[in-house]
Amino acid sequence: MTRERIVIENIEPQLQGGDFFIKRVTGELVHVTADVLGDGHDVLEAEVCFKRKTDKTWQTVRMNPLVNDAYAASFSVEHQGFYEYKIRGWIDHPLNWQHGIEAKLKDAQYVKSELLDGIQHLEAVAEKLDDDGKQYVAHVKELFADENRYDEACKYAISEDLHRIFKDHPTRNLAHESKTLEVYVDRYKARFSTWYEFFPRSASEESGKHGTFKDCERLLPRVAGMGFDTLYFPPIHPIGEVNRKGRNNATNAEPGDSGVPWGIGSKHGGHKAIHPELGTEQDFKNLINHAESLGIEVAMDLAFQAAPDHPYLTEHPTWFRKRPDGTMQYAENPPKKYQDIVNFYWETEDFKDLWQELLSVALHWVDMGIKIFRVDNPHTKPFYFWNWFISEIKKKHPDVLFLAEAFSRPKIMQQLAKQGYSQSYTYFTWRTSKHELIEYMTELTQTKQKEYYRPNFWPNTPDINPWHLQGANEAQHLIRYALAATLSSNIGLYGPVYEFMESDPVPGKEEYMNSEKYQIRHWDWNKDNKLIRLISKINAARKQHMALQQTNNIRFCDIQNEGLIAFYKWDEGFKNEILVVVSLDPYYKQAGNLRLPYELMSLAPGSELTLKDVITDSTYTWNDEWNYVELHPALPFHIFQIFK
Repeated sequence: MTRERIVIENIEPQLQGGDFFIKRVTGELVHVTADVLGDGHDVLEAEVCFKRKTDKTWQTVRMNPLVNDAYAASFSVEHQGFYEYKIRGWIDHPLNWQHGIEAKLKDAQYVKSELLDGIQHLEAVAEKLDDDGKQYVAHVKELFADENRYDEACKYAISEDLHRIFKDHPTRNLAHESKTLEVYVDRYKARFSTWYEFFPRSASEESGKHGTFKDCERLLPRVAGMGFDTLYFPPIHPIGEVNRKGRNNATNAEPGDSGVPWGIGSKHGGHKAIHPELGTEQDFKNLINHAESLGIEVAMDLAFQAAPDHPYLTEHPTWFRKRPDGTMQYAENPPKKYQDIVNFYWETEDFKDLWQELLSVALHWVDMGIKIFRVDNPHTKPFYFWNWFISEIKKKHPDVLFLAEAFSRPKIMQQLAKQGYSQSYTYFTWRTSKHELIEYMTELTQTKQKEYYRPNFWPNTPDINPWHLQGANEAQHLIRYALAATLSSNIGLYGPVYEFMESDPVPGKEEYMNSEKYQIRHWDWNKDNKLIRLISKINAARKQHMALQQTNNIRFCDIQNEGLIAFYKWDEGFKNEILVVVSLDPYYKQAGNLRLPYELMSLAPGSELTLKDVITDSTYTWNDEWNYVELHPALPFHIFQIFK
């Protein structure tokens, strides 16, 4: 039994009743809503209580009433790590008293008894005030008790000063609190990052020669100049020699074939070793430091699998599963076979040692300066392993971020995000029509996913040469990059095949012919073209405009052409507003009338706006809710900054 009279329910945001934490980055707001109910007609108050998990003292922010017993408030998270938040509600007897006496006075009722009743509330609040406040309350108490100063007492009883004292210093008698919920706060890069991927072994200036970390250092200014802030390498470890794949995924390798970087481990070492032809640990550290000086973080690939000749197979045979005939069970995703890879046996009795060893692998590279990992095929490992693994690393290294490379079923991808992944691959790679793009963005930004699933849009990857890019022209490459870079605040690009438009496919498959996964390629890294220059301009715009550094604040605009897509984006407080228009047609001109969301932009009819195209620096004046736009394949997109 309880004397509490407040019910708190329908708290948002939360995930599955608090089973999982929501996510934010430093400086972001957590907008909290809830239904707060009390019996009868008494005045009730509610507040959000929040604190860093390690703090002892709760901070509070009062909730504002909305409609239908809903309340809302926001709090800011300024530090990395876990925060806790909960809602507290109570019948506010002092405010209820003041509300009642005000109503009676408006009805010309005599309220002397009510004034005397108010003395108890003055005495309760006086304990919370400073000396000036105490003196003020003492004066009001005298008035309430003095029958000869009735009119003056009534004025004080309904005064804004007394209301503010009661409001700012609540007694919270019989307050009811909700369940405590959690939010994990990452550094800003978890929300805004621009990735570039290339194979280090293809970085050499000399054809036919294996690239090195020193070659990669030479390319850092190119990566920085294009506006990328994260440089991601496929695995840099020794590559297995047993069952090594040949060029174009040939089952048998020819002499000199370099193998697949994801087939990790050989006589040269395993997951804590570096491929000897890439260089030394010191070379890698030098690369990391040089990249950092240019504003680039190096991201590593975590691929928890092994080649058949990985040292783990002899040192820890129980970590792997054998067939009934005694041969090793290699990796499969029927009908695909990966003879050069064997998976860990996650149900091994020795799973604790396996988990600890894999944790030590990540920590080895963290100690070397790595703070970002792209994780290969995380959906083929237990969810609870990732929860433990990521939590253990973030306890001491909160800056470390994890990108889940999981092109799997939606709920599996979502589960990985719930278990702690900082960013996630998405289905953007295959969303091409206007309907598909709007539907997918609505799912990501208007459902629960916005609280925990940070999408990272990749137009291509070494594994995926999508149908729409195979043999595609320059305009199509521009369209796909412009969409990725403006729809999502986290994006990635596999190059230089993308900017060089090298898109020859394996016939009938979404795979690259002569893929770098199976062989070293030689590139003219000094090559320049229009696509490179425009990618650089788009990335520069992303760095300049806060509206493009977040994903969730987006509103699609009505536009009278299915070949055009348009959307409005804004930052917190609407200080930076962007309108993006993209043609989905890489061959022909597309035009139509576009409607700005005046109701969201707080614009009156006839408002004059100046729009500046941040790519071309052209400016336009719009005076109407509907405006004409026209795009050509030569430049199939606009990114407008809006000036009111």
